[in-house]
Amino acid sequence: MSDAFVYTIWILSFALEVYIVVRSLVHKDFRRYLSLNVFVGAMAARDVAAFFVQMRYGFTSLQYTYTYYYTDALLTILMYLTIAYLYFEVFREMHFGRYVRGVTLLLLAGTALFSYAVVQSNTDHLTGRFVVEMSQNMYFVGLVLTYLLWVAVFKLRETRARLVQLILALGIYFSATAATFAFRNMFPSMHSMAEFMGPLIGALLPMAWAYTFTKVPENARLVPQTLAGVVSHR
Repeated sequence: MSDAFVYTIWILSFALEVYIVVRSLVHKDFRRYLSLNVFVGAMAARDVAAFFVQMRYGFTSLQYTYTYYYTDALLTILMYLTIAYLYFEVFREMHFGRYVRGVTLLLLAGTALFSYAVVQSNTDHLTGRFVVEMSQNMYFVGLVLTYLLWVAVFKLRETRARLVQLILALGIYFSATAATFAFRNMFPSMHSMAEFMGPLIGALLPMAWAYTFTKVPENARLVPQTLAGVVSHR
């Protein structure tokens, strides 16, 4: 895979991320999707930082590895806020919003304490392996939370098309990322291939969300039978 291809994917991802935030501002939806927009904006900032580090030190450098995975860990924490917002939207009509907020605060506090404890216990040997494992564990938590949310969407017969597609895109993104980590662990000799897959998978989420915000109206609804059919064939 050539460097030109990776640069093209980076530019595409960055353009889509900027598009999502700008479109949200233009359509006055920024506050409604606040956590999502903050997360997407942080993704754009991470892409810029990773690009300049890669240009200066190289794609396989230790500096790039630390930059990518530490910023990725921070992005995952912001993604928890996005997942919490999606949970809140799914359970809002059942008046469970305050419980979701409480659970989210506990989750974030627990994640912060766990991350602090792990970092403190590894200050003398923050190796590249540790960085990868930390990011992998955080993605696993996000994957579980997203799949539980998808189960809730199915059980509660959620019909808001935009909300369903936002959740589905997030599930696909987490699944692809988990598959990349599994590929890395199963085939250590193909480490460079796994590194190249990162930017490609990173483009999936902004691409899917950009499509959703552009093509799916806010008031669009799904037919419950259609949603059940989609889930039953997964």
